[in-house]
Amino acid sequence: MNSADILIGIDAGTSVIKSVAFDTRGRQIAVASVRNEYRTGAGGMATQDMVRTWCDCAQSLRVLAEKVPGLAERTLAVSVTAQGDGTWLVDAENRAFTDAWIWLDARSAPTVRDLNGSHLSRNRFEATGTGLNACQQGSQLAHMAKHEPALLARADCAMHCKDWLYLNLTGVRATDPSEACFTFGNFRTRRYEDSVIEALGLTAHRSLLPDIVDGSQVAHPLSVEAARLTGLKAGTPVSLAYVDMVMTALGAGVHTGEEGVACSVIGSTGVHMRSVAADRVYLNPEGTGYVIALPIQGRVTQVQSNMAATLNLDWLLNLAADLLTSAGLTSNLSDLVPKVDQWLAQSPTGQLLYHPYISEAGERGPFVDAHARASFVGLSYQHRFPDLVRAVVEGLGMAMRDCYNAMGPLPNELRLSGGAARSPQIRAILAASLGASVRVSAREEAGAAGAAMMAAVANGIYDSMDACIADWVSPLLGDVEAAKAELTSRYSDLFTEYREVRESLSGVWGRLVSQQHPSSNEYSKSQASDSVQRSASELKGAKE
Repeated sequence: MNSADILIGIDAGTSVIKSVAFDTRGRQIAVASVRNEYRTGAGGMATQDMVRTWCDCAQSLRVLAEKVPGLAERTLAVSVTAQGDGTWLVDAENRAFTDAWIWLDARSAPTVRDLNGSHLSRNRFEATGTGLNACQQGSQLAHMAKHEPALLARADCAMHCKDWLYLNLTGVRATDPSEACFTFGNFRTRRYEDSVIEALGLTAHRSLLPDIVDGSQVAHPLSVEAARLTGLKAGTPVSLAYVDMVMTALGAGVHTGEEGVACSVIGSTGVHMRSVAADRVYLNPEGTGYVIALPIQGRVTQVQSNMAATLNLDWLLNLAADLLTSAGLTSNLSDLVPKVDQWLAQSPTGQLLYHPYISEAGERGPFVDAHARASFVGLSYQHRFPDLVRAVVEGLGMAMRDCYNAMGPLPNELRLSGGAARSPQIRAILAASLGASVRVSAREEAGAAGAAMMAAVANGIYDSMDACIADWVSPLLGDVEAAKAELTSRYSDLFTEYREVRESLSGVWGRLVSQQHPSSNEYSKSQASDSVQRSASELKGAKE
């Protein structure tokens, strides 16, 4: 065995930072996790201590060294990805002088509404491919410029979380093509675009944006100070990976060379991604979703995310648990989850419609409506609890199809991850909802793996990302599970009805919410602006 035979992928989520060791062929060796924290406050504030986040990252590497003998000498390279969006400001000395505004921060919602009303809004969307929301750095900087100019007066560089960690690891200010372009640039050129910066009202602050580097081609050495704090060797090559959502998708199989493949994470929320050629991106009229560059020339991911996926099932099962408990029968969610497949098998297909908008924040994909609410349609006296369970799961399939419809043609193969992917019955329903076959990846830490793949290519272990994918991703994909023809036909009809009801209820939702919460209108508007970005970090929630 060579002395340097390990690649480390760092995946810094909102609440957990993980450092994962892989061998050079993608086999996972060990994982070290450190809890991270963020704070919330009035007006939608959500912030993270920048210094602590770096210290937690360094600690995760030290903990990994306790699990892997000789880690420092054996580490060939390191790569770092992290939670998306947010604003991490540093001064001229590269020091943090304020807490980061993270992706959960909703303070810029009023600014987003103003920017979306501008005549430049559609041009910005056409360049970035991404709907504007309160989580993005562009809207947060625009809000700071208007309401907290002292912050920008002191700032010398505006970074994202992974960029901040990379700065501490290497001393280099940089960002990657994915976050740079879906916020400030053009996904076709992978460069900043002045017209986008102008549309955000940030031309005067253009100098805050760091250089764009591709971590699959460029690496910088680990600094002496970072080596002291992490226990790794100074000079170890470090790559700046793309944003966590893309790294997770890459590790889970969103792109393996075939056309018509998509990747969905069905966790608390639903995140739906497809790899397409940059010149074949479909930009929907509503201006929603994300287009995010892949570390593959000419390829991007299109992303739509619905606010609540398995949260809908949790709600129904918790309702059942409450009823059982009130009858003196001890029960909880974990007791009922194993029974879901049994209930699905007891209920006929497509008897009811369910719209899975159970989140109080409404819906974000493929439409944005903070007032959207869940509902059953078609109930009769004959329906029983298994019918409700099936309707909820079928509703998740309909919501997934709604998202993929907004991105162009439906996929013919779906790679699934998230807790729901473990259920054969749920996989069958989701497959038939799209009329697509399904495969499940055995990769445990997809985000860290995607980051480590960047380092593998940058350091010449593979001559291309496609070659790396062939070793790291494709062998871990499970068997193909074909969609059942009879289910597919029924769900195609059901989707027509699903969309018709969804569109007819939009006005009702707003009136119901205003009656239930008369003073909540402004907060709901903030949630609407904030909603789209949750896809990035909720993708992490599905696996953490």
